[in-house]
Amino acid sequence: QVQLAESGGGSVQAGGSLRLSCVGSGYTYRNYRMGWFRRAPGSEREGVAFVYNGGARTYYADSVKGRFTISQDNAKNTLHLQMNNLKPEDTAMYYCATDYGWVTMGWIPRESDFAYWGQGTQVTVSS
Repeated sequence: QVQLAESGGGSVQAGGSLRLSCVGSGYTYRNYRMGWFRRAPGSEREGVAFVYNGGARTYYADSVKGRFTISQDNAKNTLHLQMNNLKPEDTAMYYCATDYGWVTMGWIPRESDFAYWGQGTQVTVSS
């Protein structure tokens, strides 16, 4: 049974940093994809940052490029999201998600591409 557990959310002022972590268990897929979605109040869930095709490639939403960095610790089955220069518009519930299967270059992540989800961790950025 695949399980994901997020941690690292919190409240910071604009310009600050947070590091989210997602620990996964119950899977050993080589061609996995894993990453972070977020949902702000009144908005749809948005793909933020992902590793895919077994970790060989990364995807970042335009809104976070240059500020967020996704990384993996395979020995610990952990995915990290380093978020720097946070803005109030980054305020959202952040969800870790994973699934498996090869995807083509230019892939844009959608909720339907992921079968396994964590419970979420709240990030609040004040101005």
